[in-house]
Amino acid sequence: MALGPLDLWNHWSIQILVLFSLTLQVFLSVFASIRRRGANPLLRILLWLAYMLADSTAIYALGHLSLSRSSKEHGQEQLVAFWAPFLLLHLGGPDNITAYALQDNQLWLRHLQILVVQVLGAGYVLYKRIADNGFFVMLASIQMFAIGCLKYAERTWALRCGNMDTIRSSLKNEPQVEHHQFHALDQRLREGGTNEEELYVRRAHSMFHVCKRAIVDSWIDKELENNGAKMLRDIRNEDYKGMWTLIEVELSLLYDILYTKAAVIHTWPGYCIRVVSPLAAVASFLLFHLSVKDSHSRVDIAITYTLLSGAFLLEMTSLLIAIGSSWTYTFLCTTRWNWLRSSALGTGRWDQLRQLAKKITRRQGGQARRWSGQMGQYNMVHFCSRHDTAFSPLLGRLAKLLGQKEWWNRKHYSGKIQISDELRRWLHWYIERLPRKNKVNTQGIVRTSWGIAALQSYNCYDVFKDYLGVELQEGIIIWHIATDAFLATSIRSKPDDADQEQVVKTIRILSNYMMFLLVERPDMLPGLAQMRLYQQTCQNLVHMWCNPNTSSCSCPPKNICTMLKELFSLRDNPNTSRLSERDKLAIRLYNKKPRYSTDVPRLYYVYKLTEALLKRETEKGSVVVLELVRHVWTDFLIYTANRCSRESHAKKLSSGAELTTILWLMADYFHKHSGLNAPEDV
Repeated sequence: MALGPLDLWNHWSIQILVLFSLTLQVFLSVFASIRRRGANPLLRILLWLAYMLADSTAIYALGHLSLSRSSKEHGQEQLVAFWAPFLLLHLGGPDNITAYALQDNQLWLRHLQILVVQVLGAGYVLYKRIADNGFFVMLASIQMFAIGCLKYAERTWALRCGNMDTIRSSLKNEPQVEHHQFHALDQRLREGGTNEEELYVRRAHSMFHVCKRAIVDSWIDKELENNGAKMLRDIRNEDYKGMWTLIEVELSLLYDILYTKAAVIHTWPGYCIRVVSPLAAVASFLLFHLSVKDSHSRVDIAITYTLLSGAFLLEMTSLLIAIGSSWTYTFLCTTRWNWLRSSALGTGRWDQLRQLAKKITRRQGGQARRWSGQMGQYNMVHFCSRHDTAFSPLLGRLAKLLGQKEWWNRKHYSGKIQISDELRRWLHWYIERLPRKNKVNTQGIVRTSWGIAALQSYNCYDVFKDYLGVELQEGIIIWHIATDAFLATSIRSKPDDADQEQVVKTIRILSNYMMFLLVERPDMLPGLAQMRLYQQTCQNLVHMWCNPNTSSCSCPPKNICTMLKELFSLRDNPNTSRLSERDKLAIRLYNKKPRYSTDVPRLYYVYKLTEALLKRETEKGSVVVLELVRHVWTDFLIYTANRCSRESHAKKLSSGAELTTILWLMADYFHKHSGLNAPEDV
């Protein structure tokens, strides 16, 4: 008689669970690392599910094993008990993910409690049943149990090391000499033709203490060494590309500390575990192969071989990745054992071994570790000219029925662009000038509020001060809409001037990015949230876009292809879609000349700001006003990056760094250099 689903589960549940647990470990080992560059939403959901299921599956399986009854006549339970150590090994998790979110590190004590309970549970299972399997299997079980305990304890300790309080405490006692003694070879690396990416990785390691102190807001309370000071000056003298590369690599290293086992792998205990683990897996495989298996089912034997093979492959991969990591170079350079440093680095053996390990594991170079270079875009005027049209996407209508209208609007009407070299150069130049112009205090905090420094530098603060807003988000809303209105109504003297059009492009990108942060990343904006003001302003713009005498909106006629495309579209990017409608709404807003009212409180300020910009354009010319607007938006951006909480910067690293995080760390580096009494022309 055929078995029903419940009977099938009762008979094969343990087998299913251990294989599923192994599958989750393989999936996490392969895909978890892509988070540092910002994975697509679907893959992030799968990673989250795998991360959550990995622990719960192994814990449930161990509980199932400890409660199941013995069945000696079939010998099944005796072999199944051998699987308990593998579940402990799985609870240790892969090296490339310990915490999915920053909050997981704060729960390391809870993981410690779970560790104790699960180790006792696995030990109980082995004590109760494993002796009947024979000496070889018992010896293999003891080996894997020891490795499982070490790996699980290592993961718990990695969570503790990734806790912000732990990092802050460790920096107080960390010998500063370790930061610099191994990177005085930059010139030799250049002369020796070392890969430029490798050079930046090594320099990032040498200055990583600056990044760690910045993320936990810990002040360097002693003089930098001469070598460290020289390194900061060298960094300051880098061109913008070198500085951006260095900062991106530093944030990648910070990701390793916060979300992976890097802090515990690259220590003597960590390396010892990585060497012993694959050896123990091989020894256990041989012991099991030599054991008597007559009383066990073929399925259970096959599963056991699968678990042993999977354990060996995962642990061997872990060892090879550790050998090929730049963290190992740091470890070798800072070790007290001079003979080891000389034999590994002086002879070039470690470089050869590292390249071999990278080829075997097919690891990508440093470029894959760095920031994706993408910045979000969201345009409020574009959204309001497209929102709730007659041909809104079918998925949008479904989201509305499910009560997820706001979520859909944020995702559908936003987009991403690749940051250009021109924008990188501009932001680098602007940040570099902050310490020189005395725009930051001794703690590296921007002295003035958003936009004030830019307006003062153009001697027009009194003209525009009323339009900056009481809160940052209010100022973003006012200047964002006014920027579109100004650019739509401005009479630029040389529309074909490439430099001028590049400034206009930069203005739009920065304006859309700040609005993207307000809508999609409000936790990365300092000050009080103004979501109600944003929603009210959107409603005002939608009402203005729609014909007040009818319920229809001012949409031009569309052909059948356009309608079908809109019905099935997944994204309506503000930088590529129907820009004429956005400009039309912006012009309509300016021409309507809204008066001050509690119903439309910010549109009045938008109109007055647009009017003031157009008037100044008439007086000073388009070039001056465009530069003014670009400086104002850059000031908004730098203020946001500088005043955003350190915890928000750290949280965002788990799904790919944000542009504001790059700029925050870059500003901190320039501020550190300014404290070295460097000459002004450095």
